[in-house]
Amino acid sequence: MSPEPALSPALQLLLWHSALWTVQEATPLGPASSLPQSFLLKCLEQVRKIQGDGAALQEKLAGCLSQLHSGLFLYQGLLQALEGISPELGPTLDTLQLDVADFATTIWQQMEELGMAPALQPTQGAMPAFASAFQRRAGGVLVASHLQSFLEVSYRVLRHLAQP
Repeated sequence: MSPEPALSPALQLLLWHSALWTVQEATPLGPASSLPQSFLLKCLEQVRKIQGDGAALQEKLAGCLSQLHSGLFLYQGLLQALEGISPELGPTLDTLQLDVADFATTIWQQMEELGMAPALQPTQGAMPAFASAFQRRAGGVLVASHLQSFLEVSYRVLRHLAQP
């Protein structure tokens, strides 16, 4: 007997999807069902538990993404406050501002796609004003250090969320 050919992952996924679609579209069982009442009640209980777990997970995910977006939005403002830090650092600061803005936009778009985004994007509050070159440099050190720590934590959280 020859071994049956293996199905490609895409074909397997398509078959599973069509099987689940058929189940999803099936009409509910009527009252004359031969299934025991205790079985039906246990199934209903399990469905409610799974729905609750799913809602709790979605809340945590929404909170995580919201905090991540808020932090990035804060750092956008802090980086803008460092404008004019020095001619040598200007291009690097510009690149960093664009990268942080892109990351914040990506998070916001994902929140929108998942239906988790608030109705309005946050507005930037008052940012520090660095009056002197020394204040801008000292502020730059602090902002860069805190941004680095924030990004390390963000990376760990996103890596954790990406694990199966």
